[in-house]
Amino acid sequence: MRTVGIIILKEKLKSLPTSPGVYLMKDSHGIIIYVGKAKNLKRRVQSYFQNSKSHSQKIVKLKNNIKDFDYILTDTEFEALMLECHLIKEIKPFFNRKMKNPQAYTYIVIKTGELIQKIEVTNELILNKDYLYFGPFINKYNVEKAILILKEYTKILCSKPTKKNAHCLNYSLGLCNSICQGHPKAVEQYNNSIKNIIALLNGTDRSMLEDMKEKMLQASEKFDFETASKYRDYIESINFIMNKEKVIEFTEANKIIAVAEFLNDRSFKLFLIKGNIIFYNKKYSITSITEMNSFIEKDILACLKNMESNESFKINKDDIDEAQIIYSYLKSSACKHFIIPNNWCDQENGDIDREIKKLLIGDEN
Repeated sequence: MRTVGIIILKEKLKSLPTSPGVYLMKDSHGIIIYVGKAKNLKRRVQSYFQNSKSHSQKIVKLKNNIKDFDYILTDTEFEALMLECHLIKEIKPFFNRKMKNPQAYTYIVIKTGELIQKIEVTNELILNKDYLYFGPFINKYNVEKAILILKEYTKILCSKPTKKNAHCLNYSLGLCNSICQGHPKAVEQYNNSIKNIIALLNGTDRSMLEDMKEKMLQASEKFDFETASKYRDYIESINFIMNKEKVIEFTEANKIIAVAEFLNDRSFKLFLIKGNIIFYNKKYSITSITEMNSFIEKDILACLKNMESNESFKINKDDIDEAQIIYSYLKSSACKHFIIPNNWCDQENGDIDREIKKLLIGDEN
């Protein structure tokens, strides 16, 4: 029976299409144990069954448990990514541990209502008017590293902030502003540093990051490459959480986005996206630009009239994966997009035609 199963699996591998899509690996009981996406299903799925020293222990263990697989075709890699994300959350396969584990989602919390405002990393959202949250983030290690750097840089890394009349160890290392002594001025300086961190995370004041860049350049000019490297690592860690905040800000904005991706020189796919949701997708065959404009305009307007365009969107930890996929897709060269104004239905046809033409052939200017 095992030999028959191997022969059937090999035949199935040979007949795989080279299209984008999602594959679902199954064990001997028919249970889905892994979900993955591919730009080229044939090449990707076959790679699991090839002997390679580059395979990680996870892949080797997965490979030993695969007895069958299914696949779902998509028109684009973007759709495969979104479908993979959805299926992992729905099925929770054993080998997709990273997205299965809710502890993978991390928030920065600043407790602004306390005398000494605390900045911490947490996996839980607690409803409290004095708790200011940033996130969610996927990589807890990177977030903890960035917060540690910010505390060190602003000298608020006190090892015993509640201790009185004695300096903590970090004070002797130049990492604490002596808040452990309990002096009102030290507390004020500490809370001002927290305000500066909040402004940085909000994107309203990047002076701290610019100061780090300046110190990195100064150290490099003095051939102090160790110090320059330290500031470079500081900047990279902070940019990690800053870029994630950009994803969240972009996703939560009240925007409807029209996206076009060409499948070949004869067809393309149109998406309408809001927040982390694709609420319209359709494949079009390319005819004349004038005719295409008419079709697309009609379809978009009909779709907009059937949805609540002013409905606000708030991202949470369950949405961050899709939000990141959409944000990265829009920033890539795989597609063209434009933001649809809230009053688009009331605009002149010439304005609509112009935007659709940019989407299909680029800006005429």
